[in-house]
Amino acid sequence: MGSVVAGAGVNPADQRWGFWPLLPLYPYGRRATHAEELIPGEVWSFEQLQGVYYVAVPIRLTVVKVPGGLMLVNPLPPTRELLKKLEALEAVHGPVQTIVMPTASGLEHKLPLAPLARAFPKADLWVCPGQWSFPVQLPLSWLGVPERRTRVLLDDGVPHPEICDWLSLGPLDLGVGRFQEISCFHRPSGALLVTDALVGISAEPPAVFDADPTPLLFHARERGDEPFLDSVEARRRGWARLVLFASYLRPEPLDVPSLLQVLRQSFRPGLRSPRGHFGLYPFSWKDGWHQAASALMGDSAPRLQVAPVLERLVLPRARQALLLWLDELASLGAMRWLVPAHYSAPLAFTPEVVAAFKEELVQRPWAPDQGNWDFLAEIDKTLVRYRLVPRNPFTD
Repeated sequence: MGSVVAGAGVNPADQRWGFWPLLPLYPYGRRATHAEELIPGEVWSFEQLQGVYYVAVPIRLTVVKVPGGLMLVNPLPPTRELLKKLEALEAVHGPVQTIVMPTASGLEHKLPLAPLARAFPKADLWVCPGQWSFPVQLPLSWLGVPERRTRVLLDDGVPHPEICDWLSLGPLDLGVGRFQEISCFHRPSGALLVTDALVGISAEPPAVFDADPTPLLFHARERGDEPFLDSVEARRRGWARLVLFASYLRPEPLDVPSLLQVLRQSFRPGLRSPRGHFGLYPFSWKDGWHQAASALMGDSAPRLQVAPVLERLVLPRARQALLLWLDELASLGAMRWLVPAHYSAPLAFTPEVVAAFKEELVQRPWAPDQGNWDFLAEIDKTLVRYRLVPRNPFTD
């Protein structure tokens, strides 16, 4: 595995993303892109960061080799930097033939779809069935997606069936819309491409943070008046806390200090800048936070899992749908790798790994209510109580 295009000397203007106010997440209008080859000559990863209050995690556009060129799966903001790196691949492997939006929700992938489509006017577009927007349901053409070259996965066929198998998880009724994700098994590489259904998390911070480790260093501190100190240990500590935040939203070992305490530690010398949020740091960590984070991460290899947010808020009453989908995956005898749209990639992912993972899910409690899961559980129970989500999510 290696870098596709070096990131040194990048012009900040090449990282500009003008549509960020539509989804105002960190890093807002400047999106650095880390690109690397995952499977030689077959699969590449283009990663950016996305988050809130420096709780940033990688989000991935996956590129795969197809007959005559390339296929892009899970769109990302097409900054000039990202497009230049794609041009370097096109020069070797041929033009972008296909762009795929394989999830019915996934606003972080849906918003960049139209700009990415305009960047590749000859590419065919494929989208998951049941696309929806909130709070107003709008057709994709109103969001700038060119209707004439857009097809619906499964309803209108599938792209590149000669080398790809397409498997659906869902549809499930979420109340405001539906959850459906269509994964792609790319036979030449043995890689399964997914969006949110599965992730693998490593204890080592992702390389995409190398361009700017500020999110890691911000959360590595214990108090708002501490300076930003860069070290391997600080980056790993910050990453572990980001994983806890992203996984549970409000993990059990997290305390929120009083407003008075937060203000007392703010605006100290060296922290009077937007980068340090002026010393405003409304977090405090209790003993046990490191053990909670370690349970989510792998040291020798990324830890395969269903993201807790997905398990507790999207699939809490749909474990059977996930297990059936895993059974489908286990039938792919040539499968060797998993490439999710978030966190680490690739992960070793054979039918034997799938079978062991399914057994683990069957044996342990599903969508728990206690401990680190308490905050997510309260959200889900509130949504059910007010009938904002259905008790039975199955649409078929």
